Amino acid sequence: MVMMGLDRLVGNLKSKFRSFKMKKPAADYNKIEKSDSMRVEIRSKKARKLIEKTLKVADSPKMKTFAF
Repeated sequence: MVMMGLDRLVGNLKSKFRSFKMKKPAADYNKIEKSDSMRVEIRSKKARKLIEKTLKVADSPKMKTFAF
């Protein structure tokens, strides 16, 4: 009974590995160059996330300090 379960598991793993090998890499597109506005947007998103994280820690009653 246990051997049948192991055989099925091994068979499933083998088929998954075969399907991974068959897939082509996603290199069929050209990489888009980032414009200045895109860079500014990325920086502002990172800054907003950092501010949100800092405020969350500051408002937390458990932690009094935040180590950067």
